[in-house]
Amino acid sequence: MNSATEEEINGLGSNGRMPRRRVLVLNRNWQAVNIIGVRRAFSLLWQDHARVINTFGKDFAPMTTAEWLSYSMELRTPPPGSDFVRTIRMNILLPKVLLLKEFNRLPVAEVKFNRQSVFERDNFTCQYSGRVCKIKDLTLDHVIPRDRGGRTTWENIVTCSREMNSLKANRLPHEAGLRLIRKPERPRWRPFVSVAAGSDIDEAWQHFLHVERTAS
Repeated sequence: MNSATEEEINGLGSNGRMPRRRVLVLNRNWQAVNIIGVRRAFSLLWQDHARVINTFGKDFAPMTTAEWLSYSMELRTPPPGSDFVRTIRMNILLPKVLLLKEFNRLPVAEVKFNRQSVFERDNFTCQYSGRVCKIKDLTLDHVIPRDRGGRTTWENIVTCSREMNSLKANRLPHEAGLRLIRKPERPRWRPFVSVAAGSDIDEAWQHFLHVERTAS
């Protein structure tokens, strides 16, 4: 990327023309390690720290910055789901995935304990009836009720339909004639990118994140 192009892109943020998109970053082993903004993505490119993974092609070919600029200028029809950074002299196709040239580590993050994470751990499935439910029909249940010493932890909280929650009330499962379909456990660690992305995952990232979309 030449200095003129770099200066043009640097000046885009002040006038609101910089697309508010996110870019997935892979380490040199092709593992997802970060999610960044457009400005940071182009910074990595013009410093020659990364290459672009062409997610608009079928072979996910890595491309240098110069190759990506040429590819952008040669396009006659914008690919589906694409966006451009528009400078004075050219329209540059916004990359969706970058491949770092040096970094090979894989940062991880522990899944935070909250309502959404419990639902995801249990696949939005009531742990007493086995029925998959919409979020509005789900709640959380203390397997051992709090007034009997039950704690609010991964090992004592399960996803529960509101119907089953009312049936169980303030009792142990067996007292209400219920049985857990799976023992609740703390989730395993997973790549922090999957956590950061949440449900806002670009379709082009699916190949690299290996996550499934959940019900809503």
